[in-house]
Amino acid sequence: MTKRLMITLVSTLVLLCLCGMCTIGAGEIRIAVCAPITGNYSQYGLSFKNGTQLMAKLVNEAGGINGARIKMEIYDDKNEQKEGVNIAQRLVSDRGVAAVIGHFASGVCLATAPVFQRAGLVLISPTSSHPDFTKQGTYMFRNNVKEDVEGPCSAEFMIKQLKKKNIAIIYVNNDWGVTARDYFIEGVKKFGGKIVASEMFIDGQTKDFSPILTKINAAKAEIIYLAAMYTDSGMIAQQLNRLGYKIDLFGNSSIYNDMLIQLAGKAVEGTYLVASYFDEDPTPVVRNFIANYKKEYGVVPDQYAALAYDTAGLVVEALKICGPDRAKLRDALAGIKDYPGVTGNTTFDENRDAQKGVIILQIQNGKFVFHSRV
Repeated sequence: MTKRLMITLVSTLVLLCLCGMCTIGAGEIRIAVCAPITGNYSQYGLSFKNGTQLMAKLVNEAGGINGARIKMEIYDDKNEQKEGVNIAQRLVSDRGVAAVIGHFASGVCLATAPVFQRAGLVLISPTSSHPDFTKQGTYMFRNNVKEDVEGPCSAEFMIKQLKKKNIAIIYVNNDWGVTARDYFIEGVKKFGGKIVASEMFIDGQTKDFSPILTKINAAKAEIIYLAAMYTDSGMIAQQLNRLGYKIDLFGNSSIYNDMLIQLAGKAVEGTYLVASYFDEDPTPVVRNFIANYKKEYGVVPDQYAALAYDTAGLVVEALKICGPDRAKLRDALAGIKDYPGVTGNTTFDENRDAQKGVIILQIQNGKFVFHSRV
């Protein structure tokens, strides 16, 4: 081989990599998964990890994508914006990464979105519900219901179905909690209810909710909307029970986790919540998912594992269409219609937000049961 030919070949390879076409490697397509693997939100990160890796396993056992195996690479963002940005900067410079699944929290998604958008790398979140997330750029996608849908649906159910008019809110004081509060309040006003109290708490710091609950009881609230995670919601329910206040609870989808019942026990009996997935759904796609998940991990998957599994499936569906070219992958993903996921048939609208319905669950006899659709 002549020196000139060698230089030409090397230059061509470099050019292909820079154009985003040299992403498969040795029969492998790499997808990054960013989630809180450690810290207070590690339970959600484990669900992300398990759900995405199960999808990769099933795809690989079926022959991969045109023979190329899927590899899910797990990154621990600790649910912190700074750590998320550090990881994003590493990922965008690695041309072998075809897409990124993450993050769990809207705040982390909003922090990393500009990094991914500038680099032209898809970031698709299974759980970011802040309406502004996908407004950050054309490479941002979400595979869950936004707060501007979930909040009003929750308010409508409380007011029309439960006949509750005087409503209180307890919300975590971060971007997600404030957004959940605001859209819920809009729904309450729309359907003729009244907000009698709105109380915030500090994530990871507030442990004593009795002053908040005493104020809410004094305001004669009939029901409390919880814009909080299951750990805080469990503490709120226990303290409400100890105080002897007879006020119903309704949770954001963030409380849908078996750990809530394990932590709070009878204190959460009767609690309502909104969700996009139910593990006793009899449809074949859900039953197959649960059977495979239990076989792999020995437990029933929660909604976060289901959303992560579906999100990985959407990326796989796009990869089947176009391969791992970053720009083409974005276009293929945006064009997906009626993907048959375990969290419902999914279509992306013009803003790259997933369109799917919500359901209402209730805790009865120590387990989640289906109540109705909204």
